[in-house]
Amino acid sequence: MIKATNLHKYYDNLHVLKGVDLHIKKGEIVSIVGASGAGKTTLLQILGTLDKLSILEGTSLLINEEDVTKMNDKNLSKFRNLHLGFIFQFHQLLPEFTALENVYIPGLIANRNKKEVEEEAKKLLEYLGLSHRIDHKPSELSGGEQQRVAVARALINKPAVIFADEPSGNLDTNTAENLHQLFFKLRDEFGQTFVIVTHNQDLANMADRKLVMVDGKIVTND
Repeated sequence: MIKATNLHKYYDNLHVLKGVDLHIKKGEIVSIVGASGAGKTTLLQILGTLDKLSILEGTSLLINEEDVTKMNDKNLSKFRNLHLGFIFQFHQLLPEFTALENVYIPGLIANRNKKEVEEEAKKLLEYLGLSHRIDHKPSELSGGEQQRVAVARALINKPAVIFADEPSGNLDTNTAENLHQLFFKLRDEFGQTFVIVTHNQDLANMADRKLVMVDGKIVTND
């Protein structure tokens, strides 16, 4: 599903990623851990095409057998919208829109039929136990509810890969545990691949594999 070779990232003279190699299989849940500043979020943003690689000899990044390093910005944006989903620590929901609207907006961006994508959004919210909250705006939802809306939004275009950056970092223990279990339920039912950056050791240890980063490199690949 993801095959990365010799990934580097420079910010001016700061060398953040220092030759990362990894291979993530379809349907795998992989956690990425490490101290602050190790390069975890940078790696996630690179894999998710939210940031650009520093291309060196031997660098390649294949996602779903597509070489994203060779795509122009327009094609990359389209690829990201159709094939990748994102869950962030602070939800990133649009405050002026309802839960339902937040979920189906990526479907509209992908030029899908509004009625069809709206019905799918309702089904996802029902699946996630939020059918009674579809008309509520983010400010009217709890932290756990907002995060489940963000999960539904990440799923709306049936992405091949879901990238999560500290997805439970802003949740209480019980809500975080429920979210962690949800990831595995989604993988089992929908077959998505998950790449999760986390400081939560319980979540990291639940994953199929745990990648440990130190100083811009993966040093452990369990």
